Amino acid sequence: MAFDGAFLHKTVAELQAAENTFVDKIYQPSKDELVFLLRKSGFCKKLLINVRPGAARIQFTETKYENPAVPPMFCMLIRKYLSSARLLKVSQPGFERIAELTFSYTNEMGDIAEIRLAAEFIGNKTNIVLINENGKIIDALRHSDPEAGGRMILPGAAYAYPEQRHKLDPLAVAAEKIIETAEKSGGELSSALLNTVDGFSPLLCREAAFKAELSGSLTAALGGIISDLKNSGTPLLLIKSDGTPQDFCFTDISQYGNLFEKKVFESYSQLLEEFYSARDTADRMKHAAGDIVKLVNNLKARTEKKLALRMQELKSCENREQLRIYGELLKANLYKAVAGANFIEVENYYDDMKQIRIPLDPALSPQKNAAKYFKDYKKSHTAEQTLTELTRRDEQELIYFDSVLESISRSRTKAEIAEIREELTAGGYLKAPATKPKKTQVPVLREYKSAEGYRIIVGKNNRQNDYITTTLAAKNDLWFHTKNIPGSHVVVMCGGKEVSDETLIYAATLAAENSGAAAGAQVPVDYTPVKFVKKPNGAKPGMVIYTANKTVYVTPDKGGLTE
Repeated sequence: MAFDGAFLHKTVAELQAAENTFVDKIYQPSKDELVFLLRKSGFCKKLLINVRPGAARIQFTETKYENPAVPPMFCMLIRKYLSSARLLKVSQPGFERIAELTFSYTNEMGDIAEIRLAAEFIGNKTNIVLINENGKIIDALRHSDPEAGGRMILPGAAYAYPEQRHKLDPLAVAAEKIIETAEKSGGELSSALLNTVDGFSPLLCREAAFKAELSGSLTAALGGIISDLKNSGTPLLLIKSDGTPQDFCFTDISQYGNLFEKKVFESYSQLLEEFYSARDTADRMKHAAGDIVKLVNNLKARTEKKLALRMQELKSCENREQLRIYGELLKANLYKAVAGANFIEVENYYDDMKQIRIPLDPALSPQKNAAKYFKDYKKSHTAEQTLTELTRRDEQELIYFDSVLESISRSRTKAEIAEIREELTAGGYLKAPATKPKKTQVPVLREYKSAEGYRIIVGKNNRQNDYITTTLAAKNDLWFHTKNIPGSHVVVMCGGKEVSDETLIYAATLAAENSGAAAGAQVPVDYTPVKFVKKPNGAKPGMVIYTANKTVYVTPDKGGLTE
């Protein structure tokens, strides 16, 4: 990832369109993010500052963020100073990975003053710092450790930029001078450039070296990159063959050959949105669902261990019939038995009168030995019935836990995670909250439309699956689910009307896309009218049985299907 000083320079230039706007709203969706709604005549945009290591950036965003019910303390502090403030300037000190937002606000004395918000994107020391008109830190998202030395990021301390690295400014120094300085340092060309040019990432330095080798002119190669830095440049995204983003830059990247697909965007904010959106959603869901994922995995491991032990016990019950035969033969031959003997040999009339040796407990009489065999047989028979039922329950539990984990993996919002949390609470797997739960509302379902105009409803989790199949759908609607794979219930609301093959394939693809086989190919999907789908008494959420089904094989849409 190349969110270096040079790319930040391009982003800051784009964000300067927001200068002279007013702060309408401020949110903190997560501990590492701030979102500002900025307005002025003919302009209304959301500005995102994300300082999560590995995803740190500043950009305009169109994403709808879920905000916590109670704003964090840092958000309240920012609102105190910047609500209704005017954004005067967006700037970058040199090529530091710092974006500064300068605001005009009314201080506690009623005077108009300036205040700065510094967004720092420096490796794993990312931060957001609020600085007053005297250059003193009001507060920061992350405080420094006074005992560790280095920059002091604490309330009341003077704000200072990181120590200068004494590299050359590519916008102020000619390419020839940069090359001369780099050559003096010796070593590999890309490393020499990295140690010489301010704001350049390893990606840019490798690109300059690669193009210089192709053209034979380092001046032309480096000059082309600097020209893109000075001018508009090209918001470029490199994409892997599986569709996932690899890297981004403001200039054309040739060093990878045809290994990656190239996609050009209209703005740098759109580029960053595309690159980070899927990753940010996954990070949010991981944070929101971390505790229940751990709980369900622990429950699953415990159930697997119980199932293995019960299967072992069940196997030991397989010889119960032999115990009954021993008891019957011993009872028929009591007159032959000798008290205190270790065994008795009799004719087995269950097996062509062959001789059989029956072990005996010498401490028991022959009659008591026979009674013990009958008792052990009955005990084994009862144990087999009990263990068979328990193993069936364990197997159903494992299927249910897999379905919960699969639902979590597909969740896109905290509301969907909350529904899963409620489901686990209702099932007794999670402790109920101390506060009285809110009245259950009709779930917000995922809805699509077929080419014929039929509504297609997709469940996001087991509770929604139950609602769709047992409450919402009519008996003549078509029901879809991946065969023997955890996933969503999908219903085509056709009311018994015949649907086209196109609609069948579309609904089946939705079922495969929203299942544990989303990354597979030729996924089997069963479908049947809803009237043939039944929920057994006492079954776990989302668990049903169905008959009269047909199966279609589809390959999930890797790019996702449009709602």
